[in-house]
Amino acid sequence: MTSLSEHDIEARYAFARALAESAGARALEIQRRKDAISVANKGLQDFVTNADRECEALIRAAIARDFPDDGFVGEETGRTGGDGPIWVIDPIDGTNNYMRRLPDWGVSIALVADGEIMLGAIFDATTQTVFHARRGHGAFNGDNRLAASTIDDPQTALALTGHSRRTAIDPYLDLLLKLHEHGFDHRRIGAAALGLLRVAEGKAELYYEAHLNCWDVLAGILIAEEAGAIVERPALSDLLRQGGPVRACGPEIASAVSALFHPSPQRRQTQGRG
Repeated sequence: MTSLSEHDIEARYAFARALAESAGARALEIQRRKDAISVANKGLQDFVTNADRECEALIRAAIARDFPDDGFVGEETGRTGGDGPIWVIDPIDGTNNYMRRLPDWGVSIALVADGEIMLGAIFDATTQTVFHARRGHGAFNGDNRLAASTIDDPQTALALTGHSRRTAIDPYLDLLLKLHEHGFDHRRIGAAALGLLRVAEGKAELYYEAHLNCWDVLAGILIAEEAGAIVERPALSDLLRQGGPVRACGPEIASAVSALFHPSPQRRQTQGRG
């Protein structure tokens, strides 16, 4: 496996931030044009647009040009590359929102190297800014440093959740009832990357979804960790192979959040720098 030098990581970090911004700008341009979005159905409530495909092609071409030896995992075009650095891309997270011209969607770009999520960048269409993090260096929205919420009382806390038809509905409904019983307010925004950003910037105390693919969440996981959130997730190798449940919360409300999910399987739990 190829290890990256400090120079290698910093070059890719700057590249990822610029690429997220340019891909996001292109997706916004398409979304704003009348009759510019075409939609194909991949399955029940699972859609892909021409913008998904165009933005993934844009991102993939830029990586191939600047870092031709790096691997690639994209939602729409699959995986290439071997054991070296791997870019993990969701060209539009929140496609259902995007195609209905709702604002809650983003472009998610992460780099995996040396067995870790090394960096992440997410273009957030709601703010039209790039959230980003490099492992060990904190998390930011543009130049503004992020910090997870310090709220510790569920009765003043906001929970964001997601659900897809890959998982059963009954456990999700049970979770909503528990959130209500414990005093949490609740929202479902339909984009996992943005849910993790809301935790990272302290606007929500919890994000949870029972199954997410690696391209949905790797960038958001790192940004949340680096903002000081506690993130519970499968091992990175499992996330890359098959996805899984992801939970992120502010550090002060972690005990109350754990009570919602007790008893829970043993998964890797990490906390960022804060």
